[in-house]
Amino acid sequence: MKHLGVIGGLGPMATAYFLELVVKMTDVKTDQEHLPVTVLNRPAIPDRTAYILGKSEESPLPAIIQHAKELQNFGASCIAIPCITSHYFYDEFSRSVDIPIINIVAETAAYLKAHGIQKAGIMATTGTISTNLFQAALNQKSIGWVIPSDEGQQKVMHLIYGNVKAGLPVETELFREVSEELREMGSECIILGCTELSLIKRDYPIGSGYLDALEVLAMCSVTQCKKPLKPQYQNLLTAETAGRLQNFTSGAQAGR
Repeated sequence: MKHLGVIGGLGPMATAYFLELVVKMTDVKTDQEHLPVTVLNRPAIPDRTAYILGKSEESPLPAIIQHAKELQNFGASCIAIPCITSHYFYDEFSRSVDIPIINIVAETAAYLKAHGIQKAGIMATTGTISTNLFQAALNQKSIGWVIPSDEGQQKVMHLIYGNVKAGLPVETELFREVSEELREMGSECIILGCTELSLIKRDYPIGSGYLDALEVLAMCSVTQCKKPLKPQYQNLLTAETAGRLQNFTSGAQAGR
């Protein structure tokens, strides 16, 4: 039986949600049929964005490589890392082990291509945006892309660090404003390209026209480990095609 390894804790809540998604997506009838998973929850791994932007000298790469090797020694068949910014180091850490590490960025771009999306908006950390992770992957698939303005990107970072990572209620008006900006620039679908943004989708009615990269990672984890995928997770695009963002502020207040 295939065995999934997970390097978690980047951040911890996103890791917990990722594991929940893997269980929910797996089409089995008994506990015993579920996918064996080994999780190394390592929140002490240095902040990825801070290092990439030159605000910290502590590289997360050595720790990621160490934990990837540990998972390989534990018998993992493949590895998932529910942290998108960490994939800035993908080439280095993927070469450090002899088992595949699922590339959440490449898989997200491939999913959009397979579903006919021609232009996507990107919501992600400044580290992810500045290193062109999604932009390069989308370019390879001949998919156009747009990113928030500087002001919009500041709002995204506040949502990620000031709200979700801080354990505080989400300022949904900021999410709506960034989404509308990306729609106005022509995006058919908005990539939720940070695993903390996935938690906003989980907890608030954000509307249609999004693709959650964490859901893509969970789906690939299930299928690459040769487990059946539940039919309702065959299409991860919200409402299947792009749509206008709903005003969800009142509903989000109730969700708090």
